[in-house]
Amino acid sequence: MWTICGHTLRPGEKKQVTLSLQGYEIPANLICGAEPGKTVLITAQIHSGEYPGTPAVIQTAKEINPKQLRGNLLMLPCVNTSGFWARSDAKVPEDGFNLNGDYPGKAGGTPGERIASYFVAEIFPYVDFILDLHSGGQQEPLAPCLFFVGDGAVREESLSAARALDIPYLIQSCATRGEYSYAAAQYHIPGLLLERGCCGYCRREWVRDYVRDLRLFLQHREMYRFGEPTAVCSKMVYPKTVYLRARERGLWYPAIAEGSRVKKEQLLGHTEDFWGNPVRDYHAEGDGIVFYYTCGLSVTEGAPLAAYGLSEFAQEG
Repeated sequence: MWTICGHTLRPGEKKQVTLSLQGYEIPANLICGAEPGKTVLITAQIHSGEYPGTPAVIQTAKEINPKQLRGNLLMLPCVNTSGFWARSDAKVPEDGFNLNGDYPGKAGGTPGERIASYFVAEIFPYVDFILDLHSGGQQEPLAPCLFFVGDGAVREESLSAARALDIPYLIQSCATRGEYSYAAAQYHIPGLLLERGCCGYCRREWVRDYVRDLRLFLQHREMYRFGEPTAVCSKMVYPKTVYLRARERGLWYPAIAEGSRVKKEQLLGHTEDFWGNPVRDYHAEGDGIVFYYTCGLSVTEGAPLAAYGLSEFAQEG
């Protein structure tokens, strides 16, 4: 028997349910394997407007036969449901809560606070791995990459799973306040945050590739067999990433592309004022690879402009 989020399943059983968090509803697939094993949480739409993970989770959940599954799966295709329907860029629209940056939340608080608090109380203590599917934001072209978390055994288990996926850039994260990163920091749960696609699109090939990632992950964990080919792309691990932010308000003109290589002191982009006067040039701190950048014209002080991994510290994965 497996009990989670107030629901109990027998071995070999699958349920489609709605989790109710004091009026906030989240769709969920609960799959209890016929064989005992670990419990994995798979989420999408932590940031609304980042779409490819949602149909990938739905499709994969439908494909899985619980009688052939080892362990348990809690699969949430759309966590930020109000943001999804409102077509907001990322945050919970009712309160501006960032489900990938504002943990641990608060029971009885605003909708975003309640979601985070629910995960802390009802989910994190009962799972063994977290896989969180994201995409580049609405103004954020992005190369396929992922973030892994933790130190020691948590880091090694996360990185081992990362190497099994078909994603080329593996980025070490120092975050501690997001869904997967808070769980790693506070509960020592290994996890990955995957990034595919960008700019509010939900292209078929991105969904297809995410489905493949999920299959590869479940095979790596020896939870399910899809007959998926095991060959994956080569990897580079980036322990140090530069997250470039705007130092002023202005019009941003990038000079880079996602996945492009940059050299130390190379121009990454510049800002201007409304009269076309140059304000500031932004240059690379060192040789590296661009993971993502902002393609929108308007930026304010502190806004993200680009993220690039430094080649000096990179290692073959």
